[in-house]
Amino acid sequence: MAQIDEGYKLPPQQVVDIIDAKPVPSISLSPDRKWMLFIERSSMPGIEDLARRNVRLAGMRIDPVSLGQFTTNFDTGISIRLRDGDEVKRVGFKQGVKISGVSWSHKSDHFAVSTIGELGQQLWLVSINDPANPKLLTDKLTTVMGGFDWLPDGKSLICNLIPENHGTEPAPPKAPSGPNMQESYGNKSPIRTYQDLLSSPYDEALFVHFATSQLAQIDFTGKVKKIGEPAIFSGSSVSPDGKHLLVNRIKKPFSYLLTVGGFPYDSEVIDFQGKSVYLVANVPLAENIPIEGVRKGPRSMGWKPGDPATLLWMEALDGGDPNQKAEHRDRLMTLSQPFKDQPKELLKIQHRGMGLTTMWDANQIVVSEYDRDRRWTRSLRYDLTALDKAPQVLNDRSVNDRYGDPGAFVLVPDEAGYRRIMQDGKWVYRNGSGASPKGDLPFVDRQNLETMETERLWRCSEGAFESAAVVIPNAGGGKPALITSRESKTEPTNFIYRDLETATEKALTAFPDPTPQIRGIKKQLVRYKRADGVDLSATLYLPADHKEGERLPLIVWAYPQEFSDPSTAGQVSGNPDRFVRMGGITHLTLVTQGYAVMDNATMPVVGDPETMNDTFIEQIVAAAQAAIDYAVDAGVADRNRVGVGGHSYGAFMTANLMAHCKLFKAGVARSGAYNRTLTPFGFQSERRDFWKAKQIYANLSPFNFADQIRDPILLIHGEDDNNPGTFPIQSQRMFQAIKGNGGLVRLVMLPHESHGYVARESVLHTQSEMIMWFDKFVKNAKSEESTAK
Repeated sequence: MAQIDEGYKLPPQQVVDIIDAKPVPSISLSPDRKWMLFIERSSMPGIEDLARRNVRLAGMRIDPVSLGQFTTNFDTGISIRLRDGDEVKRVGFKQGVKISGVSWSHKSDHFAVSTIGELGQQLWLVSINDPANPKLLTDKLTTVMGGFDWLPDGKSLICNLIPENHGTEPAPPKAPSGPNMQESYGNKSPIRTYQDLLSSPYDEALFVHFATSQLAQIDFTGKVKKIGEPAIFSGSSVSPDGKHLLVNRIKKPFSYLLTVGGFPYDSEVIDFQGKSVYLVANVPLAENIPIEGVRKGPRSMGWKPGDPATLLWMEALDGGDPNQKAEHRDRLMTLSQPFKDQPKELLKIQHRGMGLTTMWDANQIVVSEYDRDRRWTRSLRYDLTALDKAPQVLNDRSVNDRYGDPGAFVLVPDEAGYRRIMQDGKWVYRNGSGASPKGDLPFVDRQNLETMETERLWRCSEGAFESAAVVIPNAGGGKPALITSRESKTEPTNFIYRDLETATEKALTAFPDPTPQIRGIKKQLVRYKRADGVDLSATLYLPADHKEGERLPLIVWAYPQEFSDPSTAGQVSGNPDRFVRMGGITHLTLVTQGYAVMDNATMPVVGDPETMNDTFIEQIVAAAQAAIDYAVDAGVADRNRVGVGGHSYGAFMTANLMAHCKLFKAGVARSGAYNRTLTPFGFQSERRDFWKAKQIYANLSPFNFADQIRDPILLIHGEDDNNPGTFPIQSQRMFQAIKGNGGLVRLVMLPHESHGYVARESVLHTQSEMIMWFDKFVKNAKSEESTAK
């Protein structure tokens, strides 16, 4: 087959109108919950915007004009309103503004906004009392490696600025000075595959140029106070007393195999003159870390909320290697100002430490840990004034047990802006997704820390989907108020104020339905079993004009997930009463074209975490068979007209199904990986490298079975995909393999697109390709006896 030059295509106008629908504004609430920002979002950018120059270095894509991360989706305007008011005031930015970031002060009286112009990036200050007149603080903002944040006083910000003597971008050499070389002398370095990496001394020079910034403090008048000398800062945070900064400075040697997150750096405490106070850690290059391991030495460094200037960090006790036996894998370390003493060990952590949260009493902390062997998580409450006492277990469950999830702690900012667990005496609050056999029914609970008693304060009622965006404490000690987002099958998302103490509610927004033309689509949660007894589920969509008993062409769309046991694998996810949205490259538009769609059809891969992929193929084929059997037995699908599709790991699944069974007439695989030897140090949740499981890597690579893919498969991939593992060459070589073996295959490479596709031209073309492919090979397939294995 020769190269095809058809240009960008459009799907049916019905689909164009759905995809082009203007998105509703997003909402940002002030920390005191009294003000609401309505942030208008841009629709899809044009391909010309995506085609703008970007510089690809150290795993990043940098906009050389704005000196920030390359992006094409911007907010386009902001309005503000009192939560309980009616007057809406528009923030005074010019028409066509490109807003790249919004951040409330924890004092709730101002918010900062970053915008992108033709000459760079700007930082603005907006007062809630005068939103029509935002104040320009600086036009020298850079966000390549950082951004901006509020100081504890709420009257100034810390940010990264373009250095005064930044100079011009280094010019490429007219001729190479020599070969680009790398070397290794026996150290194991099982590194996952990344893209957009450094590859030459010239790349290193570009990285230094674009990543270097001047740390600075800016007050409300726009006065700039430089802090120390320019450097490559990968992070900075202010101590609660506002007198110290914890900074990470990246240094050489840079890596040609790792992204910037793996580069060596110094973690250091400095004062606001830039003077070094204490070197926390000299962190080396992250090249010798085992799969699913962590760095040796200090990691996750940060300030302890509630103390003026106390550092906390974790250190591995097992060398960072999860394969090593260890009584305790981590320990929690601390050091307080004036940073003259030796760091102190606070406590040992049995499993891998994954996070730390402070309660309102700064001596009460909650440590989350993860048991890799069991895929288990738990949260423990420690009293730092009584560490001889056993910690209180607040959460202890399988990471896959959605039904048993007690919800996340509700966090609120303290007077310095640090987020801590919201407390009312002995009560703490939890906000959960509420997974259940009936679907997700979110809830808000409060839990007594003395008795561990849990009281349900509110739960979403069946027939809708409503979740708490924020929890507002009751100053009188009664039940809190909530601001929830509510939607149903026929009602778009809107926000409601719920006073749980008085059992009253008030609508805060009234956004209209952006796509009323699809509101008649039928949607239901369906459950069925795999042949081995594992419970499965999917969301079944049917066209609005579907008549009972009418058999439709069926599309099964899925993404495999791994589980340690069948009970959690069978848990239901999602909610059938959610508002149906169709945007971007969604496959749900196929419903408007006369298809039944089983969306998020569960494809669980169940087994021991070390070996579950040994039966990957058998399990996904059995799950696909079960999904089709259900739809056929329910009288909505024609067994002889079934297609399959997926994105990323779902594309990998699709190609494997097309190679190893005859259940489907055609497949659509978007942005997938098909040759696992190109990801030799693990993929998804696979823990073994290629050399420890050569046969598994071979068996799971649909590229090796391209000669068995005899039914039509459409491969779509972004030409600039930067997702680890899904290199564009994966689809190109898969196309060649299928074509070379006489298969039916079409390859669509989308210019300038990454792992997901965002340009309007690309999105609509993808819609057109999927509809065309399934219409040709599924909807219009001849009715014949199934050849399913």
